[in-house]
Amino acid sequence: MPEFCDVALPVPLDMVFTYRIPADMVPVVGGRVLVPFRQQRMSGVVTELHDRPPKVQAKNILQVLDATPLLDEQLIRLGQWIADYYLAPLGDVFRSMLPLNAEFKRTITYQIAEEGHTALHNAGNTGSSARSRKTPEEHLSEIRVLDYLSQRESTREQTLRSSTRVSKSVLAGMVRKKWIAREDVSGARDASRVVKLAVFKCAEGRLNPNQQLLIDTLAASGGRVTIETLAGIEVPRTTLATLVKRGLVEIVEEPAELVRSKVKARPSPLDFKFNPAQANALGRIQANVNAGKFAGMLLHGITGSGKTAVYLAAMRSVLEAGRSAILLVPEIGLTPAVAADLHQVFGDEVAILHSALSDQERAEQWHRIRRGESRMVVGTRSAVFAPVSDLALIIVDEEQDSSYKQEEMPRYHARDVAVVRAKMANAVVVLGSATPSLESYYNATKNKYELLQMPDRVQQRPLPEVEIIDMRQEFQETGNEQVISRKLAEEIKERLERKEQVMVLLNRRGYSPVVLCRTCGKKLECKNCAIALTHHKREHRMECHYCGYTAVVPKSCVHCGSEYVYFLGTGSEKLEELLHGMFPQARIGRLDRDTVKGHEDFERALNALNEGELDMLVGTQMIAKGHDIHGVTLVGVVGADMALGMPDFRAAERTFQLLTQVAGRAGRGNSPGKVVLQTYFPDHYAVQYAARHDFEGFYDKELRFRSWMHYPPYSALANVLIRSDKLDDAMQWSGILGRWFEKTRHEGIRVLGPAAAPIVRLKRDYRYHFVLKSPSREKLNALLRSMLVYASQQKIPRTQVIVDVDALWLM
Repeated sequence: MPEFCDVALPVPLDMVFTYRIPADMVPVVGGRVLVPFRQQRMSGVVTELHDRPPKVQAKNILQVLDATPLLDEQLIRLGQWIADYYLAPLGDVFRSMLPLNAEFKRTITYQIAEEGHTALHNAGNTGSSARSRKTPEEHLSEIRVLDYLSQRESTREQTLRSSTRVSKSVLAGMVRKKWIAREDVSGARDASRVVKLAVFKCAEGRLNPNQQLLIDTLAASGGRVTIETLAGIEVPRTTLATLVKRGLVEIVEEPAELVRSKVKARPSPLDFKFNPAQANALGRIQANVNAGKFAGMLLHGITGSGKTAVYLAAMRSVLEAGRSAILLVPEIGLTPAVAADLHQVFGDEVAILHSALSDQERAEQWHRIRRGESRMVVGTRSAVFAPVSDLALIIVDEEQDSSYKQEEMPRYHARDVAVVRAKMANAVVVLGSATPSLESYYNATKNKYELLQMPDRVQQRPLPEVEIIDMRQEFQETGNEQVISRKLAEEIKERLERKEQVMVLLNRRGYSPVVLCRTCGKKLECKNCAIALTHHKREHRMECHYCGYTAVVPKSCVHCGSEYVYFLGTGSEKLEELLHGMFPQARIGRLDRDTVKGHEDFERALNALNEGELDMLVGTQMIAKGHDIHGVTLVGVVGADMALGMPDFRAAERTFQLLTQVAGRAGRGNSPGKVVLQTYFPDHYAVQYAARHDFEGFYDKELRFRSWMHYPPYSALANVLIRSDKLDDAMQWSGILGRWFEKTRHEGIRVLGPAAAPIVRLKRDYRYHFVLKSPSREKLNALLRSMLVYASQQKIPRTQVIVDVDALWLM
C-alpha cells in the first residue's frame, strides 16, 4: 500500500495536499477522505496514491469515507479539464461534481480552558484591563459563555450560541485569548431519508374521544399513516404516545419514497407519427449513437416543432440498448414538466437532479444513478456530472440559456462541459434550441457540429402572427404613458370572451423598480450594492434583487426628508394588479421569483393553466421557455426591449432569443396564435427579426457586428474581476494588475481595462474589471494563469481575483 495520497480540498488554492495513509486505512482514487486542514476537518477527494514524501511533515488521514471510487477515471479527467480550462481549484470542481453535502456533518464544539476558569473567577474585578478594552455587552457575553461552559464537558457551537446569544466574533476572540478551546469534530453521517409511520396493531380496552379519533384515522387509511399527517389532527401530542405505550399503535421507520413531479403528464409525445424533419433528426442521432464515436449535433427546431419528442425517442432507443443518457434543462421550472414526460415514458429508470431538491434528496438520486438503478437522468446544469455508466447520449435543451453558466466558483458552462464529457466517453451530444447561441450555430456552419433543421411546427400548425406596437406613437396618441397598449387590451378582451388563454410577459419582477425623490433627485439604493431597491407592494418592503437586502417602504426621502417620493416604473406585480383592474372577471395568475419559492409552486401554477383554471398568466422570463400549453392563443410582451439598453454586447442576442421563445408559447394547440409586441425601438433589428421568426437573418446581421468588434464566436473572451469591500484595495489591486498587463508581452490578446464594473458595488464589494479577447484560447489561458501567479506574489487574495472564462455576464 502506498504511504501517501494527494487530496483535492474545496479551498481557494490551486493545488492538492499530501497526507500520510495510516496502516489501517485503504483510501481509493476518486473516493473521499476526512482530513485535518488548518484548524478544521474537511472532506476531500483522493487524486493519487504514491510514495513520494512531501517537503513538510505530512498529517494523517482521519477517516476513509468511501471504500470504492465515487468518481471514475473519466469523471476525474473531466474535473481536471474543468479546473485547467476555467482556472478553478480542483477541490472546488469536485465539490460541484458530488452533490453529497448531506453525508458530511460539520460540527464545532467548545470547552472552557484553565485560563477561562481564571477569567471567570476574576470577573468581579470591574477594574481589570480586560474589561476596559471592550464594551459592556461584549464583556457580559464572555461571562455568559464562560459560566455556561464551566458547567459542561463540551458544547456544540449551535447550542452554545442559542443558549448564550453570543456572536461568532466574540467566540473567536475568546479562543485567541485561550479562555476557551475550539475543536472541529465534523464527520460522515447517514443521509438516508426515512419517514416515520404510525401502524395500527389492535383496539383493546376503553378509548377516550381523542384516542378513538386517531384509531379511526388509522383504520380509514389502511392501518398506516405518517406521523406528519397525524400531527395535523387537533388532538394533544400525548395521545399518540399513550396509544404506543398501550401497544395499540407502533411507530416504524421506512425509507422515504422518491420525489415525483406532480405536473400532469402531457399526452405521450411518442404516440403520434413523426413528420419527415423529426424522423430525419431522430435517424441521424440514432445512427451516430450506434456508431459508438463522438459526434456533436445542433438541433435547430422552431418553437413547437416537436424537439422534446425527438429527445425522448432518442433516449428510449438508448435505454433499449442497455445504455445511459442525460437530458439537461436550463431552469428549475422546466424540470417538473420534462420529468413528468420522462416518468411517463421511462418509469423508475428516471432520476432527477436539480437545486430545488434537499441535500438528502439530491444525494439519494445521485446514489441511485451510481448504482445503475436510473439510466435516464434529467436535471439542471449540475446533472452533467451524473455518474451514469456506459454513457451514450447527452442532450442539452435550450442550449443558449445563460443559466447553464455557473456564476460562482467553478465558473463552468454546462453546455461546453457536456461536449467535452461526450468526447471523453465517445458519446453523442445534441444541443437543441429554437434560438441557438451564435457560438453554437457558428460551429455548426463550420462543420464542428452536424446541423439538424426542423423548420415546421408539428401537425402543420402555423407560427403565430406577430404585431409590433410602437409605444412612442401610443404615447403621442393617448397623451400619457401606457403599460398595456390599446391594441393589447383589445386582443386580451377578445380572447377572454372566446374562453381562450393569454400569457403576458414583463421581464422585471416587483411592483416598481425605482423609488425617486422629486426634490433632490436621488434614488433609494441598496446599502450593499450600487443598485436601486425595488418596491414589493404585497410584502410592504423594498428589496435588492442582487443581495437580498430589504428596507421599509419610505414615506419620505431618506436623503433630504422630502415627502415627494415617487415610485417609478412597472414590474410583474404591478402588471398583475393593472390587469385585474382592467379585467375584473378574469382569473389571473403570476409566475416569477416572488410567487415561486420552490418547484411545488411552479407545478401548481402550470397545472392551473393546463387545466383551464386560469385565464391569464403574467410573469417574467420563467413563462417564456419550454411550456407546451395548448389553450394559450395570445402572448403579450410588455417592455420587450428593456435589455437593449444594457452595456452588454449580447443584449441584442438575448432580446431576440427572449422574444422568439415567448412568441412560441402561442398557438401550440388547434387554434392559431398571435403575439402583440410592445416596444420603444420598433426598428431595431432584434425586434424586427423576432417578429418575422427569422433566425438566419438575425444571425447574419449580428455576426457582422461581432466580427468587427472581435467578440465571440470570433474570439475567446474572459472577464477578470477585482473585488474588495475596501475601495482603496480594489483600486490598488486593479492598478497593480493593470501595470502588469501593460509590461507583459501578450501577442494576439487584447486587454481592455482596468475599469469600474458597470455595477461598481455588489454585495458590499467594490468591483473593477478587465476584459480579455483573443482568437487563441491557449494563449488566453496561459496569460490568465501567469496573471494569477503574479497576483499571488503581490499578496492579492485569490478569492478577490475572479477569472471568468467564456464570461456571459460582464456587469
